[in-house]
Amino acid sequence: MIRLADFVPTLVGVGALMILTFVVLWVSRAPHRLAPALAIVRGTAQLAIISLILGTVITSAVWVSLALLVMFTVASVTAARRITWSWRHLALVSGAMGAGIAITLTIVFTTRAIAFTPRYALAIGGIVIGNAMTIATLSGRRFTQSVNDHWEQVEGWLALGATPRQSTLGLARNAIYSALIPATDQTKTTGLVTLPGAFVGAIFGGASPLEAGAFQITVLASVMAAGSITAVVVIRALAPTRIRPGELG
Repeated sequence: MIRLADFVPTLVGVGALMILTFVVLWVSRAPHRLAPALAIVRGTAQLAIISLILGTVITSAVWVSLALLVMFTVASVTAARRITWSWRHLALVSGAMGAGIAITLTIVFTTRAIAFTPRYALAIGGIVIGNAMTIATLSGRRFTQSVNDHWEQVEGWLALGATPRQSTLGLARNAIYSALIPATDQTKTTGLVTLPGAFVGAIFGGASPLEAGAFQITVLASVMAAGSITAVVVIRALAPTRIRPGELG
């Protein structure tokens, strides 16, 4: 039976790390220094709730599907807000992420690289959704910032007769590359710099190191594929512009 007392060390450790994070940012006078600490509090509450819920529904395809839908919705709204909120951006991000995730998971399950069960669908689906959200945010913000920084160059190309897409072509390609750097580096350094969570979790769940490794590399390949599709779709939709983007939110 799980007791609250069993989690006291975890709460103490997380609390100490949260305070350390705030103090370091406060001493450096960084803006929004409370944001990371508040994110930890919010993440703790959300994980506690989802852990209690999933403990009873993880074998149900219906409930797992609903959980993935909620994850996807929250991820889409979050990415759209980070790019600059509008219903158009929400539709764009949702479509881009949806395409990347759907194509990627279809390949994973049809090839049987991972068994198509509610438990595994939730595990890999949650990871891919989270990373697609991050890549959508990075690509959109990177492109918008680049266009702002190089607006005179874009205007020059437009004045010479270039189409809106042609005038931002180089900036768009660089934004896609930049958005994929974290996922690329994580994949390249797996096993050398860090042991990823999916790998460690699979071992703790009873899988052999080889089985855990196979699961992890499938996850990483899925993140790269879904992220690439997401970034390309987002940037291709944002690239044709004749008006300087507003300041990032």
